[in-house]
Amino acid sequence: MNEEYQIVYKDEPEWGTIGGAINNFNEEQAGDDKAQRICFVLQAPDQEIVGGVIGIIYWDWFSIDLMWVKDELRGHGYGHRLLTLAEDEARQRGAKYAHLDTFSFQAPDFYKQYGYQVFGELKDFPHGHQRYYLKKQL
Repeated sequence: MNEEYQIVYKDEPEWGTIGGAINNFNEEQAGDDKAQRICFVLQAPDQEIVGGVIGIIYWDWFSIDLMWVKDELRGHGYGHRLLTLAEDEARQRGAKYAHLDTFSFQAPDFYKQYGYQVFGELKDFPHGHQRYYLKKQL
C-alpha cells in the first residue's frame, strides 16, 4: 500500500526535528560548522537590560542576529562598544568574516561606518523601506 504524505499546520514549530535534520545535512555537505553563540548585554545600574548583541559563529563567519540599544542611550558609544566586543570575541574564536541584515529604518549607516559593505538589498521590504545585507572582513 502506497500511503500519501500529508502537510499539516503546527502552532509550535518543530525546531528540534527540522533544525537537527538540516544541520545534519549541512554537516554532510560542508563539514562541522563548529557553531558558537556570542551574546553581550548592556545593563543599567538596576540590572535592566538596555541593549545587547547576539550572534553566532559558524564556518569562519560571524552572523550578527540581533543588535539593539535603548533609544535614549543611542549616540553615546554603546552600540560601537557592543559591536567591537562581539567582533573581537568572534575573531578570537576563529571568525574571519562577519555578516548581518538591517532595515533602512534601523542602522545601515551605523554598520557602514565600521567597515560593513552592502552586498544585497530587498527593495520595498517592508513597504516604503529596504532590507540591507552587509558583510565585512574581520
